[in-house]
Amino acid sequence: MKVEIYSDLVCPWCYIGKRRFEQAVAALPGAGQVEVVYRPFQLNPDAPEAAEPSARVYERKFGRPADTVFGPLAQAAAAEGLTFRLEEALATNTFQAHRLLWHAGRHGRQAEVKEGLLAHYFTNGGDLGDRTALADVAAAAGLDRDGARAFLASQEGTDEVRAELAQALEAGVTAVPTFVFDGKVVLQGAQSPELILEVLTKVTDGTLPAATV
Repeated sequence: MKVEIYSDLVCPWCYIGKRRFEQAVAALPGAGQVEVVYRPFQLNPDAPEAAEPSARVYERKFGRPADTVFGPLAQAAAAEGLTFRLEEALATNTFQAHRLLWHAGRHGRQAEVKEGLLAHYFTNGGDLGDRTALADVAAAAGLDRDGARAFLASQEGTDEVRAELAQALEAGVTAVPTFVFDGKVVLQGAQSPELILEVLTKVTDGTLPAATV
């Protein structure tokens, strides 16, 4: 089974949803047969490349102190074994990080880089637009650091990632995370592991027709 996951790297529910999905897959008989592909999505494609404290972004968006949003998110994350330090995070445009994920996919390290990028932002307060930091994430995930640095300094993958972003919108993806199972069953949101497992099971045995859940 192929599962395509549309998500953004500054989306807290995408990280939480990723953990819940992983729990569901671990409980699925034949879990090793599940192929996961991460697809890009940008919640704010017009975000500047210059980093600023995420707290400012949240305060502008919600019109209230950031800690009133960060607290509940940190609790939800902790329930999945994640540590969120959004008060330390730096918001920026995520396009370069999505390019790195594309690069990682070509080298069989997409899952590892995805996890590293999410931890870099949510747990370590990192800047997803800092190309040196991105190369370090790539190296920690098993990629060549110098190769990743050279890739990020080039324009390689730019057109491909922009095309994937456009395809997501054309496919009707408007919110993330969005999970697409075998190209026919769509599950939206950071759903419970139990619901995700139910969908995985029914798609596997063919009892769930094409649908949006």
